[in-house]
Amino acid sequence: MKMKIYLTYNADNVRLPIIWQLGQSFEVVTNVRTADVKEHMGLVALELDGETEVVEQAVRWLQDQSVHVEPIEQNVVEG
Repeated sequence: MKMKIYLTYNADNVRLPIIWQLGQSFEVVTNVRTADVKEHMGLVALELDGETEVVEQAVRWLQDQSVHVEPIEQNVVEG
């Protein structure tokens, strides 16, 4: 399964290596398509590829890290 999502970071988690931790903790391939990271917030367009159940677990884990997760329409990333 390939899922494209926006990740929104807040001031508390923007400096943490969350995408690296995600790749270490779950058997998913991460592909950062675009990112805008500032001192107090961040927005990342991320592609996750892996088994459906694992991708869903990875998304739940991101949410548990206080990262806001939103799906992206395919043409926004591929544009």
